[in-house]
Amino acid sequence: MMYPPEYLVMIPGPTNVPYRVMQAMLAPIINHRSDDFRVLHRSLQEKLKHVFQTENDVVVLTSSGTGAVEASVVNLVRKGDKVLIPVNGEFSERLARMIELAGGEAIKVKAPYGSIPSYEQVKEAYENNKNIKALYVVYNETSTGTRITWLDRVKDMLARDDSYFVVDAVSNLGGDDLPVDRWGVDICVTASQKCLAAPPGVAPLSLSKRAVKFMKDNPPNTLYLNLPRYLKYYEENAETPFTPALSLYFALHEALTIIEEEGLDARIKRHKECAKVFYDSLAKMGFEHFAEPSCRSHTVIALKYPDGLEDKRFRSTLANEFKVLVAGGFGELKGKVWRIGCMGEVNGYHVKRTLSSITSTLEMLNAKVKATTTPSLN
Repeated sequence: MMYPPEYLVMIPGPTNVPYRVMQAMLAPIINHRSDDFRVLHRSLQEKLKHVFQTENDVVVLTSSGTGAVEASVVNLVRKGDKVLIPVNGEFSERLARMIELAGGEAIKVKAPYGSIPSYEQVKEAYENNKNIKALYVVYNETSTGTRITWLDRVKDMLARDDSYFVVDAVSNLGGDDLPVDRWGVDICVTASQKCLAAPPGVAPLSLSKRAVKFMKDNPPNTLYLNLPRYLKYYEENAETPFTPALSLYFALHEALTIIEEEGLDARIKRHKECAKVFYDSLAKMGFEHFAEPSCRSHTVIALKYPDGLEDKRFRSTLANEFKVLVAGGFGELKGKVWRIGCMGEVNGYHVKRTLSSITSTLEMLNAKVKATTTPSLN
């Protein structure tokens, strides 16, 4: 079999995976109905609670992040439920569609791509609509490189209807501030292949006690994504109801161990510092940032193409000549925007190699580029 060359993967997920984590997948296969698995499972739960900053239950699905987001919807939203959702990109549009497919009424608070709905706009929509079942928020909109900046203010607002607070943190948990319990988040969703720096295929969710009670009292119409079923198996035997992706469990466990060794606060600080260097350096090169300064993501850098620089040629040259992968835009932003994933194990080496490769690519393509010096990073 022919394997592709090793790239520096600077897309918004999957991202670079540390060697230790890749090696962990070589552990022997074990019986998922055994004491060996139960030890792994319990340890994984505790490490995930640390990253979520929660004492709540955590469920781990063998799925993409999208599968876990859909699980949050089908387990909570029922026909006729009103669900408030800020919409400012492809992933929040997709989440609103999931809510509608589940029979809910998605009350959208829209903002132009590259910006976010303000807290005041969301609060006004909440006050103008009675009996809101839940507020769903895509914390970090991967398609536009924006992040919602007011999540710490939501808890008190939702007290009127005792509404649920659900956060899609697929592309920034572990790389941005998100104290689940302190911010009153009922369901928080993430995925292994982003800031956690593990291979794709595993998606954890944290569930508050009141969210769990609702799901148990109102069982969802699904089998594989039935979250109370997972909790039942966890409580009875520390097992999963279906066969888990064992190798990915071992990998995620090792990735979470690395996070503990670094320290969660230090990890979040590193993501922010690397993002700042990307933003500052690319602006000096002459690139215009897509996201507004007040709501720029710490984990996904989105940039506009200047006139004369063609998307496919730029990204393919960067990949073929320098083995650095960046992402294009999609949906209505296809060909207009390109994106850098600043997540996972990203550090000074990744930033400097990416920036120097971009500079060389622009020179090869005879594009205008300004010389810039990358600040010192560890």
